[in-house]
Amino acid sequence: MKKILCLGAGLVAKPYIQYLSKNGFYVIVASRTKEKADRLIGGLENVESVAFNIKTDDALLEKLTSKVDLVCSLLPYTFHVKAARVAIKHKKHFCTTSYISDEMQSLDEEAKEAGILILNECGVDPGIDHMSAMKIIDEVHDNDGKIVRFTSFTGGLPAPDSNNNPFGYKLSWSPRGVLLAGRNDAHFLRDGKEVTIPGHELFNNCEQMTVPGMGTFEGYPNRDSLSYIDIYSIPETKTMLRGTFRNVGWCKTLKKISDIGLLSLEERSFEGMTYLDLMKELSNSDQDVVAATASVLELELSDEVMHRLDWLGLFEDRPIPSSVDTNLDALCYLFEEKLQYAPGERDMIVMHHEFHAKYDDRKELITSTLIDYGIPNGDSSMSRTVALPVAIASRMILEGKIDLTGVHRPIIPEIYEPILEELSRLDIELQEVVSPLDIS
Repeated sequence: MKKILCLGAGLVAKPYIQYLSKNGFYVIVASRTKEKADRLIGGLENVESVAFNIKTDDALLEKLTSKVDLVCSLLPYTFHVKAARVAIKHKKHFCTTSYISDEMQSLDEEAKEAGILILNECGVDPGIDHMSAMKIIDEVHDNDGKIVRFTSFTGGLPAPDSNNNPFGYKLSWSPRGVLLAGRNDAHFLRDGKEVTIPGHELFNNCEQMTVPGMGTFEGYPNRDSLSYIDIYSIPETKTMLRGTFRNVGWCKTLKKISDIGLLSLEERSFEGMTYLDLMKELSNSDQDVVAATASVLELELSDEVMHRLDWLGLFEDRPIPSSVDTNLDALCYLFEEKLQYAPGERDMIVMHHEFHAKYDDRKELITSTLIDYGIPNGDSSMSRTVALPVAIASRMILEGKIDLTGVHRPIIPEIYEPILEELSRLDIELQEVVSPLDIS
């Protein structure tokens, strides 16, 4: 029986462990909190848990890696390279769902020499987005066509029946990561022109977009879309834009949250401070803080943004937790408290690609759309769509159906074809629609 080491027992680990256990693999789940891992593996066969801290347990990492056939890191991305180096040393395949860092890419030759595959970006975004996009890009190229426009947006959101708070958002991922995304610069290509948007202007540059069958969302650009022109091998494209979906109203709200300083990462003390005190400080007023905040943000008191800030608890005279040391983390605490899914509620993943394909005699609009829902009182859509692609990849690697070495992402047919095929059997599949375009 092939053995797999799963590093981490967080939000997306359960579907990974379940899938591999059910398909005849032995899984060792290594988690800093063993009790957390024990809860995940209850009722599963061929699974064990072990207490493990990636920061300190170097000898244990060596020991665990030496006794398995593949390592999957579901830890924070900052620990992947450390675990990958140990996998190379012991000649064990390695997978993650995170973006390839420069440091990870530098391991390519060592991985090839060790005869192992280091597969990254094999979740949902990045992951399913790459695979579904490359499937269409390769089909167009194989038919002597060109991709002259490509846009791709993905969002993890509450399902419509669970979208019942003023933010139109609930947490299926780390709130810190969600909020930090609002600080990143964005670079993309539109109609042949390179565009750069500084982080502080990001939420002023969202657009309303319609997804067939789902309605209207706000989309804003992700960090660096330009690099995907080369990654996806479409040098001919005049537009390359990858972004994030949120429900309408999110961008305006996050822009105002950023403007008033709530996304600051400057370390400070909140000893003896309440959220009301913080807003007094940020609005530079100790009188009517709500009115002062509205004035600073150039909003009417009746504006929906003010309603959201009030609902979140920013104007409450309640202590800021002693563990908090930045404005952003003070905000994260309220997000953690207020933006949770209640029992029985569902999340959803919305992914929508649009391609303009040009051939000698015609031009086509190709859309590819994924709508996936979480299971009430079961696995979230986020956990399934992140974990199952890398679980399938782990299985395919160990079954010899993916036979590559070096550092890769799932953008070549040898990787994406078997994974997409298995995902479709698990009812995770993008729907493609082809429509004619004016050839002029």
